[in-house]
Amino acid sequence: MNQIVDQSGAVSADTAKGKGERTRDRILEIAEQAVLQKGFGATSIEEIICEAEITKSGFFYHFRDKNELARALLLRHIDQDEIILDQVFNRGQELTDDPLQQFLIGLKMLAELVEDLPNGHPGCLIAVYCYQERLFDQEVRQLNQQAVLGWRDRFRTILDRVVVQYPPNEPVDLDELADMVSTVVEGGIVMSKALGRPQMLANQIMLLRSFVKLLFAKQAG
Repeated sequence: MNQIVDQSGAVSADTAKGKGERTRDRILEIAEQAVLQKGFGATSIEEIICEAEITKSGFFYHFRDKNELARALLLRHIDQDEIILDQVFNRGQELTDDPLQQFLIGLKMLAELVEDLPNGHPGCLIAVYCYQERLFDQEVRQLNQQAVLGWRDRFRTILDRVVVQYPPNEPVDLDELADMVSTVVEGGIVMSKALGRPQMLANQIMLLRSFVKLLFAKQAG
């Protein structure tokens, strides 16, 4: 998700940074693109150094080893995801007091956001880390798990507000329903890449939106 963050104001923010911080950000940007394209194991420190045009000692000044780079990448990814999700779902709260409509608005805005990506969603570091978890230490694996649970907590909080006014029409575990947002997004990314159809991710999110709408629709009479 982090590749779709709004870049407005990026120039002024970058100007305010020191050279060392800009170099660190550049390393992270290069590493993230490489990891999303071919995985963490296939991404070498040497190629990052070459593209960043720095020395090996310059790399190790910022990151003690590759595992520390992995941790920094994941923390950056989580922070940027939080910014995007806050922007999208807080907008629904600004537009209406109805908790179900807030959620539906947020899902529609999320679908529109990913639909605007010209080449489709670039991928998700959390998924990449799950596929190659043996490459990371326990701290990085736990951090990845916390990121997944963070999505669950976010959407469970939303659903807790929804069920107060809209009892579901079918028995449903709210934790599993909250997890469904993650599974639809991650699965949509995989499907869109596998089939070369960037639109699929937005379509899947909209189908999830329709399911939520039907699940909590008030019955006549």
